[in-house]
Amino acid sequence: MASIESYQLVLAAAAACEDKKAEDIRILALDPTESSLTDYFLICNGTNERQNVAITDEIEIRLKREFGVYPTSVEGRRQAEWILMDYTDFIVHVFSPEKRAFYGLERLRKSAVTISVETLSSELKTLIAASRTKKSTAKVEPASLPKKAAAKKTVAKKVAAVKAAPKKVAPKKATAKKVATKAVVKKAAKKSK
Repeated sequence: MASIESYQLVLAAAAACEDKKAEDIRILALDPTESSLTDYFLICNGTNERQNVAITDEIEIRLKREFGVYPTSVEGRRQAEWILMDYTDFIVHVFSPEKRAFYGLERLRKSAVTISVETLSSELKTLIAASRTKKSTAKVEPASLPKKAAAKKTVAKKVAAVKAAPKKVAPKKATAKKVATKAVVKKAAKKSK
């Protein structure tokens, strides 16, 4: 299952494709039973090789700047007919129109579901809302527990300090006073004799 961050990355990459005027942008949600390599394919094409390189540069710069994420591998940049950028959770394919028609990735992945950008962004919003409700319920429970534990610790420390202090100090002073008074009494008794 895709995480919130992977949704955001795919949407940012699709926005970068739109900004560089890529054509026929498609997001394919891959069937997890069929493809364990990645969750999404982002497929688009430029009109020429220079535009393909510009599209991939924009995707790389935007994801680096906004999320601090780099592709794990980039292939085909030199010829720029089919550039592949692997972001682990999704893979970007930027084709020239001829290569896209020739390979037809959409035809090869028949079990994949085509998702629009609007559908993906609405799924992202529901995921974020669900995670916020989980966090708000999770915050209530732990907040009550540490206060009780802290109260027990402070009480335990106070009790320990009260118990320990009189036992150590009081007997020494009392015995010292008793010894001193006994010595004074003995000296006084000797002088009186």
